[in-house]
Amino acid sequence: MTADDPRGHRPPYRGAIVNRASLRSLTPLGNAPGRFRGPFTRWPRSADAVLATVTFLAMVFVVEGPGDMLVIRPLGDVPFAALPVFAAAGAALYWRRRAPLAVLGVTLGAWAMTLASSNTDVGGAAIIALYSAGRHTTNDRWGQVGLAVAIVVVNIDALDDPAPWVETAVVGAVFLSGAWYVGRRLRLRKERAAQLLREQAAEARRIVTEERTRIARELHDVVAHRVSLMTVQAGAARTVAAEDPAGARQAMAAVEEVGRQALDELRHLLGVLRPQTGPDGLGPQPGLADLAQLLEQVRRAGVDVTLVDSLPTAQAVPGRLPARVDLSAYRIVQEALTNVLKHAGRGAHTEVRLGADRSGIVIEVLDDGHGATVPPGPGLTRGGAQGHGIVGMRERALLLGGTLDARPRAGGGFRVVAHLPTGGEPA
Repeated sequence: MTADDPRGHRPPYRGAIVNRASLRSLTPLGNAPGRFRGPFTRWPRSADAVLATVTFLAMVFVVEGPGDMLVIRPLGDVPFAALPVFAAAGAALYWRRRAPLAVLGVTLGAWAMTLASSNTDVGGAAIIALYSAGRHTTNDRWGQVGLAVAIVVVNIDALDDPAPWVETAVVGAVFLSGAWYVGRRLRLRKERAAQLLREQAAEARRIVTEERTRIARELHDVVAHRVSLMTVQAGAARTVAAEDPAGARQAMAAVEEVGRQALDELRHLLGVLRPQTGPDGLGPQPGLADLAQLLEQVRRAGVDVTLVDSLPTAQAVPGRLPARVDLSAYRIVQEALTNVLKHAGRGAHTEVRLGADRSGIVIEVLDDGHGATVPPGPGLTRGGAQGHGIVGMRERALLLGGTLDARPRAGGGFRVVAHLPTGGEPA
């Protein structure tokens, strides 16, 4: 569809006048509905505090029993001399995001200090610290050094283990390496996603700049010269009006002629900027009253589309709307349905919902994404960065003082919601 969703391609000028607000309103990928966000994402500080507390309690009270089972240590067997070491290793985990390498150093030091004692193990805290080092720092060199130190410590710790040394050391090294590697892979994936967002934003800015430059150049080349001539002729007519009425009339006739030429050229320019409304290009602009014809065209193309003329939380759309609102509403529905046909395909079920509240009208276009269509090629997936459709739809809403939100649905398909204020004179 566009810079943030390539669900439809449009001619270069169909984005109309674009402003910076559209760049601020781009929908981040991370906010797509249906994405699970656990407690460590929703409440990172609270979750890290709970993690530090639970890890401390585990180091104090959980020990390895017979048959490699974990058992609860009686209170009387708690090594109180080691409690400060446990507390330091556990508390350090609270800062695992802000200072992951320092936390790794503290936990490894605490682990090394407890090697000489029995039934004291800070290995769990070290595993968490290694994961955090891979996840939250870009300095892989120091992360690898920390991993190497941890492997040395686990090899020393395995000397006092009743199990075979090689087995214990290898399993420990695998767990430690796996924790750091998983954290690093998640960090790299997040960095790639952030880079993709930056590239999409840069592409959107490029589209905006390109359209504004081309429109400005066309307006200057086509219209500015004629308007300048009109201004000069009108000034001459005003100067000689009292002394030379015939000359004034001649000057005003020249203004009229130049104005007609400017109007013809402007009409031609607008014909480039927007699609023709009919074979002769002189038909009236469409509005919501023409939705029935638009929906019938979409049905003939194979999309099962229904119109709901009210929303549960809104009133019915008034019969008369300002011309600019009526046109923008129609164009937004048209673009959304075009994208449904292209990306959801024939057989997709689609609903167009219309409603109104105190400040304007609400448009909602939903599809289930279950039609039969050819999968888009590289760079043309939903949410990609090709085309101008969403930029154009969002600009139509923003220029009216409204909003537009377009994003994938949690259960599949796509959802476009626009709110258009209706202030102004009705059509």
